[in-house]
Amino acid sequence: MGFAAKILKWMIILVIVAVVGVAGWMFIAPPSLILIGTGYASKIVCSNVFVAGRDADDVLVNDVQAPGHPILRLIDIDVDREAETVSAALFGIFGSSTSVHRAELGCAAAPDGDVETASDHALEVERPEPLGALWPLGNRVEPSQNPAIDAILDDPQMTGPGMRAVVVVHNGRIVGERYGDGFDAETPLVGWSMTKTVNAAIAGTVINTGNLDLADRSLLEIWSSDDRDEVALADLMAMSSGLEFNEDYGDVADVTRMLYLQPDMAGFASDKPLVAAVGEHFNYSSGTAVVLSRIWQNTFDDPQAALRWPHEALFGPLGMTSAVLETDARGTYVGSSYLYANAHDWARFGQFLLQNGVWNGQLILPPGFVEWMHEEAPASEGGYGRGQVWLHGPRGTTPEDQHSDTGFTLPDDAYWMLGHDGQTTTVIPSEGLVVVRLGLTPSKVGYKPQAMVQALVEALN
Repeated sequence: MGFAAKILKWMIILVIVAVVGVAGWMFIAPPSLILIGTGYASKIVCSNVFVAGRDADDVLVNDVQAPGHPILRLIDIDVDREAETVSAALFGIFGSSTSVHRAELGCAAAPDGDVETASDHALEVERPEPLGALWPLGNRVEPSQNPAIDAILDDPQMTGPGMRAVVVVHNGRIVGERYGDGFDAETPLVGWSMTKTVNAAIAGTVINTGNLDLADRSLLEIWSSDDRDEVALADLMAMSSGLEFNEDYGDVADVTRMLYLQPDMAGFASDKPLVAAVGEHFNYSSGTAVVLSRIWQNTFDDPQAALRWPHEALFGPLGMTSAVLETDARGTYVGSSYLYANAHDWARFGQFLLQNGVWNGQLILPPGFVEWMHEEAPASEGGYGRGQVWLHGPRGTTPEDQHSDTGFTLPDDAYWMLGHDGQTTTVIPSEGLVVVRLGLTPSKVGYKPQAMVQALVEALN
C-alpha cells in the first residue's frame, strides 16, 4: 500500500471515528438547542392532536417546522394514541422528548423522561353543552347585516397572513367572524401570551375570595431568606418584580429552557435572583406569569381544588366550555402561555374584560380590578398595564424609535392581550368593541392588526 493510500485510509478512519463520536455524544448528551427543539415539537403536536383534534403531520409541518428554527425540519414524531403521548427526536434518534396528554389539563412536556409523574395530574370537569341562546350566553350567532364589516373581514390584508380566526364583538353581540382553511368556530386555538391576562384574572378571582391580596409579600418560602421577600403580588402582575428572566424566543434562553427543559417551571422561574430594584424595572417575563400561577395555586390546601378553580371561578361562569389551561409536568398551570380555547370563548373573555369583570349580572372580579389591570404600570413607560395587558398593539416591524401604534388612529382607551405568532384581543370600552384575531403569523412578517381594528371602529361608526 502506497503512502497516499495509507493517508487516505487513516483519514477515512478518523472521519468514521469522529462521526461515531459525535453521534454518541448527541445520543448520550444532546445539546440544549436540540432538546428544546424536540420538546417544543412534541408539546405542540401533542396539544394540537389531543386538545384541538388536528392532524399530527399537518401540525408538525405547518405549526412546528415551517415557521420555526431550521433544526425543527430534521425532527420526526411518533404519536401513541392509546397512551396519549407524542415523542419527537432529531432524525428520529437524537434528543428524544415526550409529551403526554392528561384529562382536562391538556399536554405537558416531560423533559426529565418521567412521563408517569406528568400523567398523574388529571382533572374531572363538567362541561355543559353550549346553549342555543344568542352569544355570549349561547353559541348562536346572528348573521352580520353590515357589509362594511364583511368587506374588512374578507380582505386578507386586514386579517393578515396565517389568520385562523377573527371574531368581532360589538355591544355584546358577534357582528362578524371569519376562519382560515381547516379551522372553524369549534377549533381550540392556543393564545400563547394572551394566557397571561387570563391568568391575571384567575388570580383576581382568588383575590376576590380574600385569600390573596395585591399588597401581599412573602409570597414563596424560598424567597423568605433574601430580598425577594420584598416582591409584592402587584409587582409580579406589573412585570416589575426585579427578578432575572430572559424572554428571547430566538435562542436558548430562560423562556425556552423553562417551557421545554424544566418539569417544574415555577421552581425554575422562582429560583431566579433579583437583578433590579423591586417595582422599578420593567421586564416582560413568562417566568413571572408561571410563578403567579404557583402563588395563587398555593392558596388552596387541596391541589385538586386548585386545579378545578379556573373552571369553577372563571371558565364555567363565562361559558368558556372549550377552555383547556395546561399544567407543567408537576401540576402548575402554565399561566404564561398554554390556554387553548375556541375563538368564541376567547371573545367571551374579551367581553368579560369590557364589562369590567361582570358576567350575567355577577361580579366575578373585585370591584375596580379590571380598570386597575389596564392602568399604566409605572415602570413600563406607558407600554404595559398593571394586570398583564398591553396598552398598545403589537410592534411588528415598527422601528424602535417609533410608537407601535404610529400611523393608526385608535381610541385612547384601547388595550390589548397579545400572544406569540399573531394572537391578539383588542378591548375598546368606549366603542363597546372586542376584536379577537388568532393565527400563525410570526412577527417577522410585519403584520399589524391595528389597521383592521381601526377600520372596524370606523365601519361601526
